[in-house]
Amino acid sequence: MDHNPAEPVCVLGSRPMRVSVTEAKGQLTELVRRAEAGEEVVLTRHGQATVRLAPVRRRPDADKRRAVIAAVQAAARKRMAELSKACGEAGERATDSDAARSQDFLYDEDGLPN
Repeated sequence: MDHNPAEPVCVLGSRPMRVSVTEAKGQLTELVRRAEAGEEVVLTRHGQATVRLAPVRRRPDADKRRAVIAAVQAAARKRMAELSKACGEAGERATDSDAARSQDFLYDEDGLPN
């Protein structure tokens, strides 16, 4: 047997509770409860660790995911507005037509490369 039931419960950061698969069969409910509570439970076979019991992390529901996405988008819009304002105040605001003409010197009147 790898685990003595009289031993104290494993504290986070300490060594994991090790229980043989054979012994775990009789106390699976208790081992699952401990794993759900955050205790590390390792099942062993012939003294070698084979399985770790860990709680399943629940995914946020669709409404929570949408709320997070909306918050990120709102923050991005706010930041873009701040940057746009700062560029406008510095007189550095570029328009789409300025960008389109920025490389005109490379081409002649017919649109062919110089």
